[in-house]
Amino acid sequence: MTSASPVAGANSATIATIADEVGVSVTTVSKVLNGRADVAAETRARVEASLERHRYQRPVRRQSTGVEQIDLVFHEFDVAWTMEIIHGVEAATAAAGIDLVLSQLRGEHRPSQRWLDGVLARRPLGVLFVLCHLTQSQRAQLQRQRIPFVVVDTDSATSASVPTVGSNNWNGGLLATRHLVELGHRRIAVISGPEDVLCSRARVAGFRSAHDEAGLAVDPGLVRCGNFSAHAGHEHGMELLTRAERPTAIFAGSDIQAMGVLRAARQLGLRVPEDLSVIGYDNLPMAAWTGPALTTVNQPLRDMAGTASRMLLDLARGIEPPMTRIDLVTELVVRESTAPPPDER
Repeated sequence: MTSASPVAGANSATIATIADEVGVSVTTVSKVLNGRADVAAETRARVEASLERHRYQRPVRRQSTGVEQIDLVFHEFDVAWTMEIIHGVEAATAAAGIDLVLSQLRGEHRPSQRWLDGVLARRPLGVLFVLCHLTQSQRAQLQRQRIPFVVVDTDSATSASVPTVGSNNWNGGLLATRHLVELGHRRIAVISGPEDVLCSRARVAGFRSAHDEAGLAVDPGLVRCGNFSAHAGHEHGMELLTRAERPTAIFAGSDIQAMGVLRAARQLGLRVPEDLSVIGYDNLPMAAWTGPALTTVNQPLRDMAGTASRMLLDLARGIEPPMTRIDLVTELVVRESTAPPPDER
């Protein structure tokens, strides 16, 4: 009877060691490491388990092909919001002479193994994940290939070992709601993003905290979960604004969602801000050009993207960041879409 020897430390095993332990060829182990699809699922799982047990990492990076690139992956493309992130990343990569590869996960918040295999096969300098994350096993696969990754605007709690750049979403929700309370609003609705997304929950938590500090109760019927889209803003806006006791203000979880609320108000003959105050989130360029110009929370998307890109490029050069979690400041931008409620004027 034989047993695997104790793991002495990272990179103490070779590909031959892994192959011998699992009972496969060196070629098979190499295929798994390089993200090749022509390996049986059960065999791949056994090789992955051995690689993880030995904490295997490639001893050296690949030879440069003359074209260095990073992957930027979104859970899905949203034209305005996505472009702000792309601009921020592109500014950093262009300055460093690095190419950028874009992809999306079609609404999923976790990449498939097939997608990850393609990344492993290309072996970019690093990967930026926007509003999506990896499983522990997937993180280990990238780490073995020495492909660093950074998460931007995370959709869920990340461990301290995962480099993450975001913004203070709780503070953003607090500032938006506090502004409405200070104007005199007492029936305030919120249309957040998906309930299972961390930034959405944080903004609603800030919304609740503003009520608490003012000694106000939150009406559960005025708390809605959307998906950050204009359609969701319009749908929830119509439902909220046709209630017998309709809200006098709505805090939308994104500027795009706020656009849907504004349309619902127009269709119902409500004037903004005379009859209804509306606040968005993100401070996209279009927010200043709506009619009326949108009060919103500035989430520094380009700065977040640029910070994450520079962190990723440092990791690719072997430079460890001084901190693995960075939350940038959110600020309220007051424009024309908020005013005291009718009964306060």
